[in-house]
Amino acid sequence: MALKGIKVIELAGLAPAPFCGMILSDFGAKVIRVDKTRHVPDIDRQSRGKYSVALDLKQKEGVSVFKRLCFNADVLIEPFRAGIMEKLGLGPDVLMSENPRLIYARLTGFGQKGSYAKKAGHDINYLALSGVLSRLGRVNERPYAPINLLADFASGGLLCAFGIVTALLERVQSGKGQVIDANMVEGSAYVANWLWRSRDIYIWGRPRGDNVLDGGSAFYDTYKTADGKYISVGALEPQFFQDLIKGLGFKPKEISQLSNPEEMRKKFQDIFLTKTRDEWVKVYKDLDACVAPVLEMDEAAKHDHNQTNNTFVRNEKNELEPGPAPKLSRTPADPIMEDQPVTGQNTTEVLLESEFSQSEIKALIDKGVVIQGKIQSKM
Repeated sequence: MALKGIKVIELAGLAPAPFCGMILSDFGAKVIRVDKTRHVPDIDRQSRGKYSVALDLKQKEGVSVFKRLCFNADVLIEPFRAGIMEKLGLGPDVLMSENPRLIYARLTGFGQKGSYAKKAGHDINYLALSGVLSRLGRVNERPYAPINLLADFASGGLLCAFGIVTALLERVQSGKGQVIDANMVEGSAYVANWLWRSRDIYIWGRPRGDNVLDGGSAFYDTYKTADGKYISVGALEPQFFQDLIKGLGFKPKEISQLSNPEEMRKKFQDIFLTKTRDEWVKVYKDLDACVAPVLEMDEAAKHDHNQTNNTFVRNEKNELEPGPAPKLSRTPADPIMEDQPVTGQNTTEVLLESEFSQSEIKALIDKGVVIQGKIQSKM
């Protein structure tokens, strides 16, 4: 695998940092998640293939253990607000003085500098400050966020993983690590670069929700079908629009792509309601109209196209979940599909690999500096 031999320390967090670590793990890195010793709700679902160490960073000995873990690591992923790691005595200056090859990835919402740097926030706030949220929503409605996919995962976790890989590549030449400021405000703006650069194109220029790609056109939208399901339509180019109206039963001269969008939308709505979603799939099977079914998550995993491409993989519980992307021809990802580690499941194993002695580990466990978690029986 492409990242085999790379050791990553990931401080436990929510959403973007775990996703970043999972990407690196899927492509071969050994990712060690550092959990808290106190009980916290287990809502992390992005720890595929990771190891877990439970460590109390509020104790002086815990900070020392963490430093030793980072001494031979290639990458550190930290998800805290600006200044937190420095308060712990674990800032980049400290850790990189001991390990100059360390890639220190700081994955935050607002970044390390600026008036919002130390503020709390979530996906919707990062999108708001980036300017992107103002463009998301239907006409005459308030802006709305696309769940937490855009800032947390695309602009946060994914871009951070990209930054880490580029820093690792550069390290081959320089032999030096570096600090990565991967924050979700900048990431969201960057992912939406096309929105800024395309404002002079005809598809924009109107208020939110009234443009070609954001719900303002009838030929780029979703439609309810007779069985209460939905079909997606993206017939932007004229040749695709012609196949779209052909499938709907219109003759070329009966309707134009320049027709009143609301009148067109009403006609499309009425016609799409006459057949089930899957009947419309059959209608458009041999037409190039940019029409596709809106699949539920369970349906997507079973769809023949996705099965052909192994888009989804089965985990240890025989549940389907998305597999790694993109696919590499020579060194493809090979995700470990075992169940996620319980908190502290690999504490002893990881510390032994980091050259702690059995007596040191026992003393740390006795003091509550680290915890060795137990795997629950599967019986």
